Amino acid sequence: MLKQLRSYAYALICDRRGIAAVEFAFVVPLLLSLYFVTMEVSQAIETNKKVSRAGSMVADLITQQQTIKATEVDAVMKIAESILQPYNRSTGKIFITAIQVTDEASPQVLVVWSRKYVDGVGKPDVVKDTVTTVPDALKTKGAFLIRVVSELDYKPMITWAAESKPVLGLAAAIDPITMDETYYLRPRMSQTIPCTGCEI
Repeated sequence: MLKQLRSYAYALICDRRGIAAVEFAFVVPLLLSLYFVTMEVSQAIETNKKVSRAGSMVADLITQQQTIKATEVDAVMKIAESILQPYNRSTGKIFITAIQVTDEASPQVLVVWSRKYVDGVGKPDVVKDTVTTVPDALKTKGAFLIRVVSELDYKPMITWAAESKPVLGLAAAIDPITMDETYYLRPRMSQTIPCTGCEI
């Protein structure tokens, strides 16, 4: 009986028929993890480029105007929102601020007008004559600048769930990644760009 058990054990140890299935069971989870991580990273990089492109486009369009209206500013920001598609797990935010550097011995940097686009709605942002900041290289007397900030809280695909379903497990512990870009441009067609209906 003992001899027979030994022969069965030896035969089991020497049997290689199931080794491919065992290797497959070990390798597949690793390969799937690598695939999803690669896909997520590439999508995050592409979305970050789109956030940057949206801010650049808004700044470019606004600085080509000689005068503008609040409704036109909002329309430009709404167009920028479509650049982020097909990403739709969160909505972007855009902040436009017209800035005047005063012509004084110690120049002040003041807000002339400001609009923001949040949750699909354009609205006033910063009060006129509020003191703000610009990079030192742009702080020249009498300068007029348009600052555009584009922001997006990027939610990785593994953390996203439909609104009616809760996020569970590890995904619930992962915070959104904040992507943002800031652009400063000077007017192209005039010294300043007044905005009707933008001041508060």
